[in-house]
Amino acid sequence: MNWRKSTHSSQSDCVEAAPAAAAVVVRDSADPGGPRLRVGARGWRTLLERARSGALDLPA
Repeated sequence: MNWRKSTHSSQSDCVEAAPAAAAVVVRDSADPGGPRLRVGARGWRTLLERARSGALDLPA
């Protein structure tokens, strides 16, 4: 898999994502052999759109 992580992530607190057939696979970069989460392409797009809009930000 071609794993990628955000350029905004720190060295210890990040997730990596890789494309898969009609989905995206997500893992903890600190534990590459650990559990993985498979998200459908539509769900991944929705997650990114909500994150970009600020809808997932914690209250100040």
